[in-house]
Amino acid sequence: MPHDEQILAIASALERRQAILFVGAGISMSVGLPSWTCLIDHMLTDLGLPSSFAAAHGTTYQEIAEYYRLKHGSLSQLVEWMKCEWQILPEQLRTSELHRLIVELDFPLVYTTNYDANLEMSYETFGRPFTRITSAKDMATAPVGKTQIVKYHGDFSDPDTLVLTESDYFDRLSFDAPLDIKFRSDAFASTLLFIGYSMSDLNIRFLLHHLWSTWRRTGLDRHRPPLFLFMHEPTEVQVHVLKRWGVTVLSGDGESSGDSLSHFLERLLQRRNAKARS
Repeated sequence: MPHDEQILAIASALERRQAILFVGAGISMSVGLPSWTCLIDHMLTDLGLPSSFAAAHGTTYQEIAEYYRLKHGSLSQLVEWMKCEWQILPEQLRTSELHRLIVELDFPLVYTTNYDANLEMSYETFGRPFTRITSAKDMATAPVGKTQIVKYHGDFSDPDTLVLTESDYFDRLSFDAPLDIKFRSDAFASTLLFIGYSMSDLNIRFLLHHLWSTWRRTGLDRHRPPLFLFMHEPTEVQVHVLKRWGVTVLSGDGESSGDSLSHFLERLLQRRNAKARS
């Protein structure tokens, strides 16, 4: 079957508790949360700009968010809207196959760039203990033995932690914030699996490139743990560019991106359980 070797590598890393799951917006969108397009449209409407503004002028959502903060003085109004729009009921998560599989796979570390609390709610819904990491304080006080859900771009509970505007992203390009230091440390010792991401996301491409270049500077990159990125229908360009950075792209075989990822995670869970029984 496709990707047997890669699934075995991830399952073995899970057994050693040396695996990181990195979760993107596609997972939240699978249960009905708004897309980035909806966020952009809301900001434009609030600013009195036409919905065609971003496309017509090649403006990024980070620039629009920057302008929003300048016009309103803060992002508090936007964050309140996002809190209301970007959440679902526990009953909805209970029927989400993707969220069930994520919890059952029991990754010791789960990083996410999503601001919403649906991952945390999934762990609560399916009865798996976890601790949320949004700051250096959380890192220092995190209990041992619980899954760490690291909110890499911040969390609604603390709007000051959100990485949303252009300035926020530029500030993170130095890759030396407390959560960046933690990620570098964790990533150097762990197999990584990215899910729910589009390679149009420049920030994730930067992160992947930064990991690759950091390992290359050590001269020991042959010892780097494997890094996998799951995509439903990757292009030849994406596969080859990411391979250059030491990323193995895993393609799906379902009718939709959600089906493809569910099938893949189910096979991974079966393999991990088989290894645990052996």
